Amino acid sequence: MPAGARGHVRKLPSGKWQLRYYDLEGRHRSGGAFPTKSEAWNHYRDVIQPGLNGSTAIRRNLTLQELSDLFLARHETVTSTKTTETLHWRMKRPLDEFGDTRLVELERMTDEIAGFAAKLPERFRYSVMSAFRQTCEAGVRYGHLTSNPAKQAGANPMPAPRGVRVYTMVEIDGIGKELDDRGAAAIRFAAATGLRPAEWASIERRDIDRTRRVLSVRGTKTHRSRREVPLMAAALAAVDSIPARLDTVYVFGGPKGGPFDLHNFRRREWGQRSNRRGSQSQRGCTTYARRLLRTRSRTESPCTSSPGSWVRACR
Repeated sequence: MPAGARGHVRKLPSGKWQLRYYDLEGRHRSGGAFPTKSEAWNHYRDVIQPGLNGSTAIRRNLTLQELSDLFLARHETVTSTKTTETLHWRMKRPLDEFGDTRLVELERMTDEIAGFAAKLPERFRYSVMSAFRQTCEAGVRYGHLTSNPAKQAGANPMPAPRGVRVYTMVEIDGIGKELDDRGAAAIRFAAATGLRPAEWASIERRDIDRTRRVLSVRGTKTHRSRREVPLMAAALAAVDSIPARLDTVYVFGGPKGGPFDLHNFRRREWGQRSNRRGSQSQRGCTTYARRLLRTRSRTESPCTSSPGSWVRACR
């Protein structure tokens, strides 16, 4: 890198500023999304330039809350809003515990962080500590931390998969009888294809190729996701059981023409009241059927495209 060479900043379409510079090996680097041009230059002067000169970076005395806010503000420019919201939600417990702690002190609190992780619910620990680790790792990259105390607190293994409740088609048909025609068809279609809820809820008539007997699934998990799913006789029968509508392009369109609304599905369809003896609730659904819909399940039906397709609608 030539003596005296500096980085430069450019304005992004979002209105924020990105820092660009050459590292010691002459490779072009870019990163960060800063609210103002001055903040981008300050980061270069305090963090990047000292490293290029072989000296120690200047570390600001930030708290974990301030680091989290800084990280999420920069991270949202390169990822989806939903991802940022998920990180913000997962960081709530670490911030409640260590939010006001200075990063200089946090580096020496590995034991306290390990104790905090041990008290988290088993199935909640992995996601919370992953977000905590990611935030602290950003602090290391930015020069505010010399090490990642959340990672040094110990391993963060993923929880074991939940047990699988296998449903028969008789049970699936029983659930369908307690729904309207559209809901029953959606349940049978999900069981026959194994699609994710967001996938079958948003399929359109044009996505179904009856000649080839395949369904084109596009842009539901990610914007670029594309795949084809074979359609068995049971899936086509479920589609044919509800008439095509002129006011919507969706196969399982909602009352106003939009996709099938999965938000609060169980509460909306079955209400909240029930007793432990399996009696009828105010809306006519048995406790047994409600328990089925609370369980992440799959079927063993000859009509499924692959053995044990997920019936994710029944979560």
